[in-house]
This record gives sequence, C-alpha cells and structure tokens, in this order.
Amino acid sequence: MRPYEYRGLMAEAWDVLRGDTSQWPDRSFYREAIARYGEPVLDVGCGTGRLLLDYAARGINIDGVDNSPEMLALCKARIDAEGLGVSLYEQYMEELDLPRRYQTILVPSSSLQLITDPGQAAVAMTRLLAHLEPGGALVASFMTLWREGDPLESAHERSAIRPEDGAMFRHVAHARFDPATRLEHTDDLYQRIVDGKVVAEERHVRSPATLSYTQAEAAALFEAAGLTGIVAYHEFTWEPATPDDRLFTLVGIHPPT
Repeated sequence: MRPYEYRGLMAEAWDVLRGDTSQWPDRSFYREAIARYGEPVLDVGCGTGRLLLDYAARGINIDGVDNSPEMLALCKARIDAEGLGVSLYEQYMEELDLPRRYQTILVPSSSLQLITDPGQAAVAMTRLLAHLEPGGALVASFMTLWREGDPLESAHERSAIRPEDGAMFRHVAHARFDPATRLEHTDDLYQRIVDGKVVAEERHVRSPATLSYTQAEAAALFEAAGLTGIVAYHEFTWEPATPDDRLFTLVGIHPPT
C-alpha cells in the first residue's frame, strides 16, 4: 500500500480541531458551482465528508474519493448514521479510475497541492479530465503559500475538546518554505490529552508536504490538461480574482465534443 498522510491521530483529531465548518464560505460556493455546472458530482479528497454529507443530504447526486482509508472509514460511519446513499472510493488522484463520469468535479481544500511533484500533478489532471463529462467543470481551490518578503518559517498551535468524551486534541505545527522549489515542508505534533495527561502522541513529518501555486501556474496546469474557459475567482466568491489574491478558486471546462 502506498503511504498516505491523513492517518492515526491526525485523522482522529481532524474534525475535532476544525470545529463547526457549516458556515465556511467554500460550502455555499461549491454548492452554487454544482447548481451552475450540474450533476453528478465527484468530491475529490472528500476526507471525513465535510462537504459530501451536506450535499448528499440535500439530494445532490455525489460520490467521494480519498486516498486515506482512515478518513474514509470516518466518512462511511457518518454516511451510514445518516442513511445516505453515497459511493466512496479509496484512490489517489494520479491513479483515478472510477466507474462513471461527472458533470462537476470538486477539488476543495487545495488538495491538488498535496501532489508535490509537478509531473504527477499533470498526471492527476489527466485522470480528472478523463472522469469529466464533455462540457463539465473542474472546480479547484488553490493557495499561494509564499511571496517575496514573507518569512520562510512559521508555527502555530491549536487545541479543541471532543464533546463525546471530553478528550482534548492538541496540534503543534511548524512549516518551512523553499522558494526555489515552491515546496512547503511540515512537522506536526498531534496529542490526545485526557485529564490533563498526554495519553497518545504522534509526530507527522512531511517533506515535502505541499506545492505552492500562483494564479498563473494553476491556470497553466489546467490549460495543459486541455481545459478551456479557465477563470480564477476571488477566494470562494464569483468575483474575478485580483493579482493580490493568495487564495483563489479555478474553474475550467472540459471542451464539448
């Protein structure tokens, strides 16, 4: 089995540390994108089902794919608990081979940037396009992780309590960016704390972890795959992206036959 990064304490703590995501702006944006471009829909990097379950509960015809069996297991448990009919697939973007095509493919949470080799990113785009109906849309968010003048290293810490049992999860993150390669390297510590004591701890080092994209680089990736009508939008709105935007969403259309 190929290694996957969303595992162990990282997967267990994921939803707890994110908290309530119901008002995150991408949720309504992607829902509007589905209304614009149509169904069926594929949620790439669906994780524990943050978007997938909301859309399925609204009657949207949607499938999910992720490369982490642990995240998918958490998602499946939620699907079963809510009685939703959703198909989940455990695959990598670069090897995507699903039984049907989609009118809209979503790649939220800058998930394309987790493919740190540009050649493999191009392969992933080819596989995504192969699953997109002619005239369908690929909708993906991107982040420019560093610009001239930014610090090359950063750190942050966060913690949250799991309501079901009172366990606390703590995440201490360190990141280092290499401008020459556009790659971010990360070192993350995850802890589960019960009654003030650390009962479980894992260190996740990803080197590299993420590939940064400018708007021009992301558009070039889409264009090289054969997508047309490529537009960059400001964050999660339908306003055109400005040159200063570091968070943007790209939409490209599979040329109709």
